[in-house]
Amino acid sequence: MAKGKDKPADDRTIENRKARFDYEILETLEAGIALRGSEVKSVRQGHVSLAEGWVRPQGSPPQLLLYGVNIGEYGPGGPLGSMGQHKPTRTRTLLAHKREIAKLARQVAEKGLTIVPLKMYFKNGYAKVLIGLARGKTQHDKRDSIAKREAKRDIDRAMSRKR
Repeated sequence: MAKGKDKPADDRTIENRKARFDYEILETLEAGIALRGSEVKSVRQGHVSLAEGWVRPQGSPPQLLLYGVNIGEYGPGGPLGSMGQHKPTRTRTLLAHKREIAKLARQVAEKGLTIVPLKMYFKNGYAKVLIGLARGKTQHDKRDSIAKREAKRDIDRAMSRKR
């Protein structure tokens, strides 16, 4: 059987750079996300803000719920409140294996860690969210991060001038 043409890669990736600054990421997990039609179209256009989002495991068969992520309205979907439109900050379900969800739920409950969304992207036509198990950084850790970043920037500048 002949293979069809590959679809062009949708390289639209929404990152939560603030999370990497505010938290020390211990472990990551790629999870699917259950979206409505107008949400998918908004994500493809890049109308997403992950900075305020967090993930919480809930329920007796545990499931991961994504809170606080703002997916903007899809303009051609009609006015807010119409059938074709979605609520921008509604709670969304993340899709992962039961084993992985249970492991994250245990770690969050025991160690006082949190789960934050790091990236949202499309993979093989499906919306995915990269979530990270994180521990909050102290002010001192943040200053160290800034100092390292500035030192690296200075070294890169000096190296580019020599060439």
